[in-house]
Amino acid sequence: MPSLSPTPLPLSDGLRALGLHRTAADCADLLARATKARWSPVQLLEELVRAESQDRARRSLERRLTRARLGAFKPMADFEWDWPKTIDRAAVERVLTLDFLDRAENVILAAGQGLGKTMLAKNVAHQAVLRGASVRFVTAADLLLDLGGQETSRALERRLRAYVKPRLLCLDELGYLTYDNRAADLLFQVVSRRYEKASLLVTTNLAFKDWGPLFPNAACVTALIDRLTHHAEILKITGESYRAREAELAQKARRGKG
Repeated sequence: MPSLSPTPLPLSDGLRALGLHRTAADCADLLARATKARWSPVQLLEELVRAESQDRARRSLERRLTRARLGAFKPMADFEWDWPKTIDRAAVERVLTLDFLDRAENVILAAGQGLGKTMLAKNVAHQAVLRGASVRFVTAADLLLDLGGQETSRALERRLRAYVKPRLLCLDELGYLTYDNRAADLLFQVVSRRYEKASLLVTTNLAFKDWGPLFPNAACVTALIDRLTHHAEILKITGESYRAREAELAQKARRGKG
């Protein structure tokens, strides 16, 4: 009868086999510190648990940040609150607390170009990642291109689930392009499946009354807006473009040097 005893592994390999990757990497240093400080077995185990918990939290954060696909963005400390003509700062700061996630409510950021709506959206998304939430940030164009490119119903269903699963889905730049009826139906499916189950954060440059031309002849536009806005914080920002101002200042600086 064969022996049931496993072949002994080197300590570091055995720790990795148990999923204790941080301890495996720092094993020699951990044992040296324990010996020097004359830790008790309990103290050694407590340090092991602390280090492993910290490392797993770090790796979990890194995975969530990678999956969120936020890219580069400016922090809220750089947001110029006094530049927009109108902005409800209290409402923006309320959204940044992420209370809407617990209620599976939506957030709509409506503003013209260059007023920081994508920056605000990415900061909200980043805060959600830091709090442990699963997040996906995607432009409306990329989402619809992805869904519309699926060649089978099974593949489409798999991609739909990928957009329904995150606790927060950020849909950026809805309103810059027009879409056909199929795209409208696909967007409606994403919104409907998340409705009252998980939050959406949408940035748009258009008022809802102007959404009709985005999806010419699509019958679902009214129902789409209804589900998006039923449980939603709607933040409107008006004013002149930051980017236009920066371009003007840069142009003046170049003229000054000449």
